[in-house]
Amino acid sequence: MDVPPPHRYRSSDEDGARWGAVPLRPGDVVVSTRSKHGTTWVQAVCLHLLHGPGPLPSPLPVLAPWVDHLVEPLEELAARLAAQEHRRVLKTHSPLDGVPLVEGVTYVVAARHPLDAAVSLFHQGANLDRAALARLTGAPPAPPRARPALEDWLARWVEDDPDPREALDSLPGVAHHLRDARGRRGGPHDVVLVHYADLLADLPGQVRRLAEHLGLAASDERVAAVAAATTFAAMRGRADELAPDAGVLLDRRAFFRGGRSGDGDRVAPSGVRERYAERARDLFPDDLSAWLHR
Repeated sequence: MDVPPPHRYRSSDEDGARWGAVPLRPGDVVVSTRSKHGTTWVQAVCLHLLHGPGPLPSPLPVLAPWVDHLVEPLEELAARLAAQEHRRVLKTHSPLDGVPLVEGVTYVVAARHPLDAAVSLFHQGANLDRAALARLTGAPPAPPRARPALEDWLARWVEDDPDPREALDSLPGVAHHLRDARGRRGGPHDVVLVHYADLLADLPGQVRRLAEHLGLAASDERVAAVAAATTFAAMRGRADELAPDAGVLLDRRAFFRGGRSGDGDRVAPSGVRERYAERARDLFPDDLSAWLHR
């Protein structure tokens, strides 16, 4: 059966075509998430399972780069990954229909309550050096704009209805990413879904679960050590090593802002929460919605 080529997701600072220069190997781990859904957290757990609970061999964004991101020349990124002889962890914000699917590769998709992720995404926008981002990606610098109030921004985010493949961080984009991943479980490729709330509630349990999916030894001592190294507080304290920064963050510690669940319910006005619930009923199948919003 012919397999369709991956969809080419593109934005002002991403291009999924870059995956063509990074051949995947059996044993690789691809972490595929929407922005602010736990990408760095899952990467850190996988990397520490592979390399031990101590300091990583290189900073996280060097060791496990964001393949689609245009801030690093593709030739440099591809050469560095080709030279890695150990099992590799690679990051993407593309859904799995935009990534090569290779036998023996584990695809980990992290999910988070979309309203919580939207709050984090809003705050992340204030921590980006947009001039540096434009310079590194070759995009024209955007004129400065006044930031809206969080409540107004959330109301627009909930209401917007763009093409999910053109606006991946929109609510329809989040739904497309998670529906696609959920539909691939039990198929020919190893797809694992991880929930942000589970990382908060039972980090050792999620460390053990990921170790088992990766076929790694998971003694109680190893699980405890990796969990201790990847608590939210521990990662924030190692922001210079773990923040996914290629020169575009204003403050690496601020990237690890809160690490909570429930921010969406706390800050969104009741009308926004009600409208979100209406849209979520249309965008997420019942079983996925129950798991996502529990």
